Amino acid sequence: LGMFSELKFPVPWGHIAAKAWGPLEGHPVLCLHGWLDNANTFDKLIPLLPRGCCYVAMDFSGHGLSSHRPAGCLYHFLDYVTDVRRVAAALQWRRFTLMGHSMGNFYFSYCFISPQFSFLYPEMVDKLILLESLGFLFAPEDTETWLKSKRRVIDRLLSLEAKQQTPKARSPEAALQRLLEANSHLTAEGGAILLQRGATETPAG
Repeated sequence: LGMFSELKFPVPWGHIAAKAWGPLEGHPVLCLHGWLDNANTFDKLIPLLPRGCCYVAMDFSGHGLSSHRPAGCLYHFLDYVTDVRRVAAALQWRRFTLMGHSMGNFYFSYCFISPQFSFLYPEMVDKLILLESLGFLFAPEDTETWLKSKRRVIDRLLSLEAKQQTPKARSPEAALQRLLEANSHLTAEGGAILLQRGATETPAG
């Protein structure tokens, strides 16, 4: 397990980088690094772990070889949870072991990325391994509301991204008609005013 391969997963702002050890057909284990660390955190540990598993250690956005988020964007804990969901989808892993260290466990306001992912997507995680964990602090009365709202946010975002297509070119008349159909409160004059700044002219329309 000393040899590894480099991976890159495309995301809307660039890519998420990762390292993989072991056979691709082996039991999947996703490894999450700690605060201000990167995937190399696991270089000395992976060779000591059971063979036959496929270990993938990802660099969170803005860490290691992964792309930074655009300037002015915050790095919120839920974005990191979403990064994990993106990588699992790119690997086509429906169920896997999750191993988190430090930030992989702990982040702002005692938010824990590995446990939170397991909590949000229990059907995807068969085992949870926490290295230097403080535990998962959560008031029981908040659990159900938090679970529903956060999972809805992540799933909705990824669903919208998957459906994104190249914008359709239309004639000015067709563009105005489309705008009016989507906004029944608009007058034709109001729609035309908005389109002056809300549409981009290309050779195709």
